[in-house]
Amino acid sequence: MPEFVIGTGNQKSARNVVRMIEKHLLRTEGVPRTIRARAPGLLIIAERPEFKVEFNKFTFEFTDVNGQRTLVDPVVKQYTESCELAQENGCLRVSCPPSGAQPDDRSLEAVDKLSAVIRLPETWRAEGDNYRVDRISIEMLFQAMIQYKASDVHLSPGFTPVFRIDNDTRVSDLLGSLSAVQIRELIREVAPDEYWREFEEHKQSSFNFHQVGLGYARISCFIKSAAPHCTFRFLPEKIPSFEDLNIPRGPLEKLASLHRGLLLVTGMTGSGKSTTVASLVDWINSHQAGHILTIENPIEYVHVNKKSIISQRGLGVDVETFNAAVTGALRHDPDVIVIGEMRDPDTIRAAINAAATGHLVISTLHANTASEVVNRIVSFFDPIERDLVKLQLRDCVQCIICQRLVARIGGGRLPALEFMFPDIKAIRDGILAGDTDAIRIGMQQTVSHSILFEQYLHNLYKQGDITLEHARDTCTDESVFDQLNMGTYSVPRLDSIKHHFTA
Repeated sequence: MPEFVIGTGNQKSARNVVRMIEKHLLRTEGVPRTIRARAPGLLIIAERPEFKVEFNKFTFEFTDVNGQRTLVDPVVKQYTESCELAQENGCLRVSCPPSGAQPDDRSLEAVDKLSAVIRLPETWRAEGDNYRVDRISIEMLFQAMIQYKASDVHLSPGFTPVFRIDNDTRVSDLLGSLSAVQIRELIREVAPDEYWREFEEHKQSSFNFHQVGLGYARISCFIKSAAPHCTFRFLPEKIPSFEDLNIPRGPLEKLASLHRGLLLVTGMTGSGKSTTVASLVDWINSHQAGHILTIENPIEYVHVNKKSIISQRGLGVDVETFNAAVTGALRHDPDVIVIGEMRDPDTIRAAINAAATGHLVISTLHANTASEVVNRIVSFFDPIERDLVKLQLRDCVQCIICQRLVARIGGGRLPALEFMFPDIKAIRDGILAGDTDAIRIGMQQTVSHSILFEQYLHNLYKQGDITLEHARDTCTDESVFDQLNMGTYSVPRLDSIKHHFTA
């Protein structure tokens, strides 16, 4: 294990030094059964028989034999049965307790006495050893995620597995406290060779893993504080339907039936964007005869041919870049192109071009509301290009869905959806102007099929699915939700945004 330097200050006992080193190791390597602390002229080795007990066996090794013997001799004589003095290979060794003896209070007392007479250094070079090495059962992790209905599990040295359940992190004693050795071996076991090399070279990697009969996982591994960490995002083998996800079938089926244009599913990290996209793709796959081409990093939900032919390409394995994959997709006779994420100008430009040439393009983007998506996309481009991009978005966007998850009464979470359809002039003009406020006002007009978060959340609250508190916490504008709840809401006038700017 790697050696590190730690300053412990002026400590009166080697036992305190070892406790401080152990706390550091817990954050980087896990729980050790052996600790070695080295300083000029001195090595302290602390051992324990089990992971959950205090260190109770200490060995002091001195290189200055003559200088230290005069200090430690009186202590050894005082604790004859609790410590042992030996000299070999030019070193003076004091063991507490003696070799073969059981630790007791007297041997720990002798450690404190020795620490006092030798004056412990303030800075140490330390390392741990004898960590847990037993194999982590991947099948057990999957079974636990299913049993707990967890979306994720986090594995970190020094901690038991942490599961994310209904967006809360919860500790489980399923496997006990893990070590860096165990986590590193787990990553090596599940990572394809090219991703293992990427992890070793770049200190992070992300890939997909299939546990047959239980599900898939998007695995993200990375180094933090020189120690490996790993996160599993659970993905079921059976792709959930619209009903399974509690999202409205009618609007989603209409969107999945489109033959051209750009359909964006947006939201913050962990809001369920990828699952909604997978459900859309599965519906197309089940109801339409065509060619669906997906470009993902990594591939998450795994689709099989149903009524459509489906081709899933993984970034780094099947193609080098999103842009190259989208550009090349036009030569692969696709009807639907699914892009895992709009993340750079080249990919966005290629996606817009594909949507403009008669393909349905489905993708995701990080955004907090549907109305701000246009400016989020435009912000990727240089100012000289932005007007053209807004014009293209006005003409090719079919719908922008924004998604949030809200706690459900009785447990679990429900998706709250916001739909922005550019189906009236006010919204299209707002897109062209890059005016988020104008788009939001246009979305509230009764002639548009658009739906605000506040309206969707109000319906969930009226149906008794969510609490008033959670509804208000999840909405974008609490005042709009309160007006809907009190029956005083009125649709804002289209010219109100102009008055706002001229006031």
